[in-house]
Amino acid sequence: MNQDMSILQLVLHASFTVQLVMLVLLIGSIASWAAIFRKLRSLKEIKAQNDEFEREFWSGTSLNDLYAAAAQNARQGGPMERIFASGMREYQKLRERRIADPGTLLDGARRAMRASFQREMDATESNLSFLASVGSISPYVGLFGTVWGIMHAFTGLAGLQQVTLATVAPGIAEALVATALGLFAAIPAVVAYNRFARDIDRISIKQETFIEEFSNILQRNLGVHTPPAGPATGSPTGY
Repeated sequence: MNQDMSILQLVLHASFTVQLVMLVLLIGSIASWAAIFRKLRSLKEIKAQNDEFEREFWSGTSLNDLYAAAAQNARQGGPMERIFASGMREYQKLRERRIADPGTLLDGARRAMRASFQREMDATESNLSFLASVGSISPYVGLFGTVWGIMHAFTGLAGLQQVTLATVAPGIAEALVATALGLFAAIPAVVAYNRFARDIDRISIKQETFIEEFSNILQRNLGVHTPPAGPATGSPTGY
């Protein structure tokens, strides 16, 4: 007797529990691919925005002009620009309060930038936990569907007097589809998670480096009691 062993027929003839497991895995796979494409686009935008602001920062533009542009571009700006704006905002607020201690001014600006940095990194790392969950759980969900399907297949063969490979194969094949779907959902999620984690680490290091460099610029400005004669080549001017 010829039996249709196509994937579609195996899914249609599987037990209800196995079909439910397959549906959950399919939904998880679609959701993970959607998260992957969103994260790809998001990280690409973040890198472009940070690179653009960094070029502008080191072009010799004054800090006040950079801050004014960052305040106007708050919604469209990148994480590095918002980190810079938060540090400048706190720095200027402290100066408006007539605080003259260089250490207090520098510490306040650095704390504001660190807080902004943490907010930006939390936003950048969104959906990573979902990809990690899909990558780690999907194989076990698929394995559960396979075990259940095999149990169901052998239970159905209990009343037969003669069991051959032809009678056992369809039930086992139906159950193994669940494992295949589990791997299909897990592998892209794991690969994407590792790729995004590496890219986010690079973004984090770059932004932390910027915080230190900007803090050094503020420290140099605080150490100068007279305004600088002119812009320094390749670095922002003071006030």
